[in-house]
Amino acid sequence: MEKKKHRAKKSLLRIVFSRAGIIFLLFLIQLGSMIVTTVMLRDYMSYIYSALTILGVLVLIAIINAEGNPAFKMTWMLLVLAFPAAGSVFYVYMQISPDTRVMRKRLSSERVETETYLRQDGRVLDAIWASRSANAGLAHFLYKQVGFPTYRNTSVRYFSSGEEKIKVLLEELAKAKKFIFLEYFIIAFGDVWDSVLEILKEKARSGVEVRVLYDGTCSVNLLPYRYPKELEKYGIICKQSNPLKPFLSTVQNNRDHRKIVVIDGNVAFTGGVNLADEYVNITHPFGYWKDAAIMICGDAVVSFTMMFLQMWYVGDKKSGAYRRYSHGSDLPVKNGFGYVTPYGDSPLDNENVGEEVYFHILNHAKKYVHIMTPYLVLDNEMITTLTRVAKSGIDVSIILPSVPDKWYVFYLGKTYYSELISSGVRIYEYKPGFVHAKVFVSDDDTATVGSVNLDFRSLYLHFECGVFIYNNPEIKRIEADFQNTLKSCEKISIMEVHTRSLFSKIVGRVLRLFAPLM
Repeated sequence: MEKKKHRAKKSLLRIVFSRAGIIFLLFLIQLGSMIVTTVMLRDYMSYIYSALTILGVLVLIAIINAEGNPAFKMTWMLLVLAFPAAGSVFYVYMQISPDTRVMRKRLSSERVETETYLRQDGRVLDAIWASRSANAGLAHFLYKQVGFPTYRNTSVRYFSSGEEKIKVLLEELAKAKKFIFLEYFIIAFGDVWDSVLEILKEKARSGVEVRVLYDGTCSVNLLPYRYPKELEKYGIICKQSNPLKPFLSTVQNNRDHRKIVVIDGNVAFTGGVNLADEYVNITHPFGYWKDAAIMICGDAVVSFTMMFLQMWYVGDKKSGAYRRYSHGSDLPVKNGFGYVTPYGDSPLDNENVGEEVYFHILNHAKKYVHIMTPYLVLDNEMITTLTRVAKSGIDVSIILPSVPDKWYVFYLGKTYYSELISSGVRIYEYKPGFVHAKVFVSDDDTATVGSVNLDFRSLYLHFECGVFIYNNPEIKRIEADFQNTLKSCEKISIMEVHTRSLFSKIVGRVLRLFAPLM
């Protein structure tokens, strides 16, 4: 009993004195300061109330006239109406946040630096125009608006599980001769990271340049805050992307959700699989973890190289060195058929790239659109598109988890079922566990695989990436994986939706008010 108490005390102390504990404490200090200030100014409250009322009206006018998704506007308006003083001040603060402005400017600058190395081959664009003009339109958008060209001479390999992806990733890392770039939303201690790290150490010792970039939320409960310094002991250059800081900023809401690996400019990986044990089913927190990833080899790899470096250099004061990594693949490409467009999505450029790719696939489908996604948190435009396409006779089928990793998102997602199913959208839940794949596949000739969930966070708030593929034979394997996954799913009927518990319905509807924040 005494040992258990001692361990519990040590755990509590570790939490309290961890970086997460310190950040939480500083947040409380900020909150306390606001309360104390309010109390000290109570004698002037009538004047302050009048000023805040005027501010609230001005903020509501600003929200109504602002650009952006109406769902976000509605949430902000609800916040301001419910809490006029706090809501108004918070909105103003978020709009003028200097961190966001600085990061937006740096990203814009880095994009200009990489334009030289991301040129669209006019012959590729002409060929795709001749093949399918609609896809040429998407290629034009992705290049002109966000700087990502469409390529040929690129092979594609699809992985239907985290286990498949990690196995090949380890093999490719072991072949590295020049450089290795890794960018992940989550890196966690365990067998997967141990296996990757051993290869990275060995490669760094042999003179290979190794860079590791991971999102700052990892430092809260997965990795020590000073873990980049630890990796530097092994010759590995490491950074946290957008590290958590003990003050409010809109940048803290824009996490780096991407999963990117680039090896020697010859091979690149992306998809849903992070570097943690649950992604390869070593551990089973939510049943069987169904994921997906993709590997490309050839000309298109340079886009992922530049994508990684843009994020790597965004925190630096000077623009990065890109030329030495711009040579592209120097290996012969096998089965480099069709068209491949790697793309990145930034929350700071006013272009909703991930959603535009999804809209494109839905709007130009002729037979079917099959979707796998872990979350279903939809804006009005996506609901309208999904239901319209289904009503036109296209098979729109969505596979979702039956075991949630976030209960609140699970309840929220179910509030969309009735409208979608009534319009002809087929919804299936994966019975063995959790689906984390982010896949759209259509008509046996079009697909995208990446990190983009079907929710507000991925579509509007996070840094994301993916690969759009057209006329590549691997697309049939992506569809085969969907059909194989479907065998382990249960189709949700409208009757099941209506007979859900009253509690889940109420909770879901309340949470829907805050959907843009989830």
